[in-house]
Amino acid sequence: MNVVDVGELTVSLDTRPVVAGVSFAMAAGEVTALVGESGSGKTTTGLALLGERPPGADVDGDVVVAGDRVAADRPPAPGRIGYIPQHPSAALNPVRRVGSVLREIARRHIGTVPRAQRKELVRTKVSTALRRAQLPDGDTLLNRYPHQLSGGQQQRILLAQALVCDPVVVIADEPTTGQDALTRGQIVEELRSLAELGIAVLLLTHDLDVVRQLAHHVLVMRAGAVVESGPATEVLSSPTHAYTRLLVESQPDSRAPLGTSEADPPPAVVSARELIAGHRERGRFTETLHSVSLEIPAGERIAVVGRSGSGKTTLARCLAGLHPPRRGAVLLDGTPLAARLRGRTRAQLADIQYVFQDARASFNEFAPVIDQVARTAERLRGVDRREARSQADGWFRRIGLGPEITARLPESLSGGELQRAALVRALLAEPRVLICDEITSGLDTVTQAELLGVLKELQTAAQCALVVITHDLGVVADLAEQVVIVDEGHIVERGPASEVLRAPQHSMTCALIEAATSRIART
Repeated sequence: MNVVDVGELTVSLDTRPVVAGVSFAMAAGEVTALVGESGSGKTTTGLALLGERPPGADVDGDVVVAGDRVAADRPPAPGRIGYIPQHPSAALNPVRRVGSVLREIARRHIGTVPRAQRKELVRTKVSTALRRAQLPDGDTLLNRYPHQLSGGQQQRILLAQALVCDPVVVIADEPTTGQDALTRGQIVEELRSLAELGIAVLLLTHDLDVVRQLAHHVLVMRAGAVVESGPATEVLSSPTHAYTRLLVESQPDSRAPLGTSEADPPPAVVSARELIAGHRERGRFTETLHSVSLEIPAGERIAVVGRSGSGKTTLARCLAGLHPPRRGAVLLDGTPLAARLRGRTRAQLADIQYVFQDARASFNEFAPVIDQVARTAERLRGVDRREARSQADGWFRRIGLGPEITARLPESLSGGELQRAALVRALLAEPRVLICDEITSGLDTVTQAELLGVLKELQTAAQCALVVITHDLGVVADLAEQVVIVDEGHIVERGPASEVLRAPQHSMTCALIEAATSRIART
């Protein structure tokens, strides 16, 4: 008996099909992957298993989970399906410690037991879920709020929340997004172990390496329809549809040839001097960045690489004025900057722009995307509203987002579309330094390649320094001139990308490269 049966699922918005006639089945212990470009209908299909639909959408077709028909008015039983969304910060309660939420979920799913046993059962379920979610240090994270966790830690906390319910199906929406190669491998092994325990896993992803390693079956989606399906090894090794071939051929390779870098870099536009930063936890300061110094030369492309929680994003946020360091300074053209945004001038705000990993959380859900994006040029450069919208529309068209998309509210855009919109919003400030935090992590391989091309074009034309926070060594190989490796709050290696990736010196750099190249070799 199949755990999941989906038959001719169709989801329409104003007669426009978002999902068109999708059918598939999943047995217990089977991993099925839905792949395709942003906006292809993957997430809408996955949410249909939960009985959810986009606002105002019409749904037709059959969805059956564990023998029960699922619809908007008949959701699956609580805990039957675990869902891990693409943007973890939007799904975590910002005013509650993650431990209290996990324990509450556990209490709701242990049934009726004597009070004397309840506390120990809850503790055991939470501890087991953290271990299965690859959080060996999970007990130390339970007292933290979501904003005190890295993107990777937030994602694994959400996985723990799903696992604490003992689901029969887990829907993983881009579970490896924003993860370094080592952690990505751990997540693959964890999802594989879930399948070995008899849990059906529906994987919504752009990461074809993960599909090759993990999935039994794959469905390739485009414009809401399945254009190719079958065993994952066959579809990805010998694709028959032109779009599938394009996805496979566009996948970045961490072993790609690297260009040489300049021997004498230009003067630094932004510098960090002995930055010490962290967060307060129950009245105590926890240091996560230890006396870090970094120079960003004008026009340079720099990749900052490291494991989840290593301090990469903290460093980037200090540069942008989003996280005040405890000690140290950030300088623009040699002049110290205020530690917080509110102390910086409009020109300084425009000079350093930040594109967040979780694009959805950075948009106001009640205003059209085009209005929010154009506002940057109005506020930071004094451009009138009509001209600002014209400039925004020009950038949107350049990266493949037409006015029929940008006029919508953020909830109507896919994660990949919102990431591109967030990039346009930053570009309208005409920055001298553009900091991109995992902006390619939610994009399919084709769109990612296009976006990297746009970034290169921007950097060449505007001589804008580019700082890319990434776990993807393929992006580093394709884009970066310099690379900085961060581990446990320290910069442990830096230099030309061509040298660091080909002849790493530090053990962490070696481990990251080995994990990435081993994954490619296995596929």
